[in-house]
Amino acid sequence: MPSAIVVGGGLAGLAAAAALGSAGFRVELFEARPFLGGRAGSFPRSPGEEDSELIDNSQHILLRCCVNLLDFYQRLGVSDQIRFYDQFYFVEPGGRVSVLRAGPLPAPLHFLGSFLSLRFLSPADKLSVARGLAALRRERASRRDLDRITMLEWLREKRQTPRAIQRFWRQILVSAVNEELDRMAALYGFQVFWLGFLAQSGSYEMGLPVVPLGQLYSSGFWERSENIKLHLGSPVERIAIEQQAVRGALVGGQMRAADYYICAAPFERIGALAPGLELDLAAFEHSPITGIHLWFDRPVIDLPHATLLDRTIQWVFNKGQGKYLQLVVSASRSLLEMSRADVIERATAELAEFFPRVREARLEKAQVIKEVRATWSGKPGVEAFRPVSQTRVGRLFLAGDWTSTGWPATMEGAVRSGYLAAEAVTKAAGQPQAFLCPGLRFRH
Repeated sequence: MPSAIVVGGGLAGLAAAAALGSAGFRVELFEARPFLGGRAGSFPRSPGEEDSELIDNSQHILLRCCVNLLDFYQRLGVSDQIRFYDQFYFVEPGGRVSVLRAGPLPAPLHFLGSFLSLRFLSPADKLSVARGLAALRRERASRRDLDRITMLEWLREKRQTPRAIQRFWRQILVSAVNEELDRMAALYGFQVFWLGFLAQSGSYEMGLPVVPLGQLYSSGFWERSENIKLHLGSPVERIAIEQQAVRGALVGGQMRAADYYICAAPFERIGALAPGLELDLAAFEHSPITGIHLWFDRPVIDLPHATLLDRTIQWVFNKGQGKYLQLVVSASRSLLEMSRADVIERATAELAEFFPRVREARLEKAQVIKEVRATWSGKPGVEAFRPVSQTRVGRLFLAGDWTSTGWPATMEGAVRSGYLAAEAVTKAAGQPQAFLCPGLRFRH
């Protein structure tokens, strides 16, 4: 039975380990933190308290088109812990709500009825968006410069109105790609709209875990998989490379050996972990996400979730009877230098503009989580530097949402990378297996 060491217990590493385990490999996974999930994980709000509640570092969502992430959840046996919603709620300051949902028409016209009824866009804005979507559908397979121009440049080229850019395109894309339109490669904006909203009528449905993210990964799957062993709180210090071959992984001062190695670490750690790879990662930067948890003494919202227009706060998620809310700000560079108190003050003030009951409620507790290295920045030019799984070093493979997955920086991209790395390992072992689920394709 061939063996493999996986470095990193985020989604990429977990997906690789699960896939290889199912193929009969003996797998050891080493994770530096005491919990699984990486940047899509959970931790105790009060670590010193024995029964402290688990909170997510930020709300993570998936769409129906995330077929590999859904496959991974099915492997873990936690698919029933994901609840899907078929309506998006857009809320304007003052509280007016518009709903986007699919209707009976086939794709790409399935949103036509509810799109025409959106009240936060004028008729001129809607006509502008319609022209833009038609151009996107027409150009997705023909344009070859989408990874070199920004999404904002493309939108201006298509003469989108300022309100359409701000309230429609930006509202969806900044949250999906975690980057601002003037810093986002048009390629990734195209992918989000095509795969999530235009290609199939049900692909847009949004899935939210009904339990903390950490509970999804701590399922009994790992205990049932006798050939997979997890080592938490066990950082890999270095992957020893000599003469273009891996000698082992240094853990706690001891060298651990296997037949194959998958490094599923973030891009900023690759140079220190595996200096022999000599990857050109200068093009990669980070983009932050800020999660704000608020607990009120009474219910303040009725909606399960909503996207908030024209303010800093982009999304609100109802995590518990309208009293516990999680707010999300993607590409949150403007909040990084703000104090915790100022972030909470801005969040509650903005929230009250949309949901007046916030003014009457008492804030009982709050938590601000600034994930400075939340994702890699999907800026123009970076696509060409995303490496494939196979490296120049024998028996060493890469995984991570920053590798060449065909997707932006998402949980789906992370799982895809893990499956691709596992496929490369089985091929190298002479036992090729396919793990990647065929889904919608951006280009044919």
